Amino acid sequence: MAASHALTLPLGAALDAFYAHLAGERRLAARTLDAYRRDLDGFAEFLGLHLGCAPALSDLATLRASDFRAWMADRRRGGLSARSLARELSAVRTFFGYARRRWSLENAALSLIEGPKFARSKPKPVSEEAARELIAETGHRDGRDWVQARDSAILFLLYGCGLRISEALGLTGRDHPLGETLRITGKGGKMRVVPVLPAVREACAEYVRLCPFDLEPAAALFRGTRGGALGARSVQALMSDLRGRLGLPASATPHALRHAFATHLLANGGDLRAIQELLGHASLSTTQVYADVETRRLMSIYDQTHPRARRG
Repeated sequence: MAASHALTLPLGAALDAFYAHLAGERRLAARTLDAYRRDLDGFAEFLGLHLGCAPALSDLATLRASDFRAWMADRRRGGLSARSLARELSAVRTFFGYARRRWSLENAALSLIEGPKFARSKPKPVSEEAARELIAETGHRDGRDWVQARDSAILFLLYGCGLRISEALGLTGRDHPLGETLRITGKGGKMRVVPVLPAVREACAEYVRLCPFDLEPAAALFRGTRGGALGARSVQALMSDLRGRLGLPASATPHALRHAFATHLLANGGDLRAIQELLGHASLSTTQVYADVETRRLMSIYDQTHPRARRG
């Protein structure tokens, strides 16, 4: 379709094409796709009320900075947090970028819009001792040997390889046996290669040896007690039970093990850019927060232990 004719497309049809692009070419996870759909459908609904008609692509080209600010103000009045509004603005920018590439849609006003300011939350990693205790405690949670081995293997992957829950649960029978490296497809379809420690390989091998189900190449590697693919909620429930047993804070979540992976690497001399690659972060600034966490920890130790730091 020619760009001039495409601009007459209803905005809803253009958004559907964008969602198909995200699901097909970029292969975004279902939850991420749902978030894009929710944010952009809300933006389109606002435009319909703001403009007084069902918007088309051509209307997007004529939006002024004041129109975008009116949308942001409306969302804030509706109780949306600054963090959530920043996410919605990012979704709008991503869609406009797609529309520019596909339909030559141009709107310079969007570049004038600044996102809302908000304090970024700092990662809350578990300590090295707590990570060891969490993995060891899996052996006392369920009477079935294969379930204990499964839970241990998953926590090993989160802490030993820095995987997200979705990445660990996305492994299939084809990934076994684990080699010295593992190729992971992360957020946004970004590929990365992570080293696999011998302890991680051994934990996964023990789980496979004990698992009572056939682990077909195309099927999920980690299974629930009825044989289906293990879900993220089961891993979250596992961590909730483990932290209750060990007296750990509510911040000891599955993702806290990924945070611990990065923080403990950094504490032991790891290079920040290498850690960025291992985590699959698109921007170094995202990884930088781990350096900030480690600096605060070291300063706390200094204040507690250095003779000249003590008062009184």
